[in-house]
Formats: sequence, C-alpha cells, structure tokens
Amino acid sequence: MTAYDVGLLILRVVLGLTMAAHGYNKFFGKGGLKGTAGWFDSMGMKPGMFHARVAAGTEMAAGIGLAVGLLTPIPAAGFVALMLVAAWTVHKPNGFFIVKEGWEYNLVLAASAVAIAATGAGQLSLDHLLFSGSALYDYLHGWWGLLIAAVLGLAGGIGQLAIFYRPPAKTGA
Repeated sequence: MTAYDVGLLILRVVLGLTMAAHGYNKFFGKGGLKGTAGWFDSMGMKPGMFHARVAAGTEMAAGIGLAVGLLTPIPAAGFVALMLVAAWTVHKPNGFFIVKEGWEYNLVLAASAVAIAATGAGQLSLDHLLFSGSALYDYLHGWWGLLIAAVLGLAGGIGQLAIFYRPPAKTGA
C-alpha cells in the first residue's frame, strides 16, 4: 500500500459518499421523493417522479460504486451524466461560481470522477481485489477508464436532456 493508494481511497470515499448523500436526501430528506419530483417538474424535467427516482438512485449507486471502487469508470460516468444535467437545468443561468449557485461544483465533481476513472481506483478498491490480473482490469483505468467515464457519462446526460428536458416558459416583463 502506498500514499497514492491511500490518497485515491480518500478522494473516492469523500466524492462517493457526498454523491450518495445527495441521493439519500432526495429519497428521504425534507419533502422526500414527492418533493424532489415536484422540483424536477418545475424545472422542466418531466415526468418529475421518474426523474426523481432516476436521479436519487443514480446518485446513490454511482456514489457508493465510486466510494468502494467497483467498476470505477461506470460510477464515474454516472457522476458525469448527473452533473451535466444538474449544471444545465439548475446552475447554468447563474454563471460559473458556486457562490452565485453556478455550475462550478458540478464541474469539479464530474472532472474528479473522470480523473479517478483514468488513474484507476487503486489497490484499496474492489476493482483491484476482484479484477486485478484479469483482462477486465485493463478497462477499469487508463485511457479506457477515462473514455468509458467521459463518453458514457456525456452520452447519458445529453441523452436525458434531449429526450426529457423542456424548460418552463419564461414569464414576466
């Protein structure tokens, strides 16, 4: 075990559990799934209940998957898709900086997940425990890990926006 592996473990666990906590909050926080669904409906992600379930479930699965380092490029792709949709539907009008509720945080989470997919989850991960020495292991890091995370994540996020996102009409003078 090296400092590199411990550093990756810390990064994976913090990012992963942070994302999983967001999913948990959508399911069980104030307003629960019904409140989350209403919020999704109000921003143009319809049907809201479907998207609330998909978002909460993906946040929990991607978060836990990244935290334990299991098939790392796949949960990293979930981060990319989630953060692209969040940045586009919620934060884009506010600019870049998080202090004005911009999309800065979304970018940091997505880029961090892709970077982990590129470096690999490290020796302190289920990827290493279960797949080290197998042909599959080569696809769980390096260029393959980066490509899987980025391409699959972008395709998922763009696809969801193209199929489901219908921004509400702007009113006012």
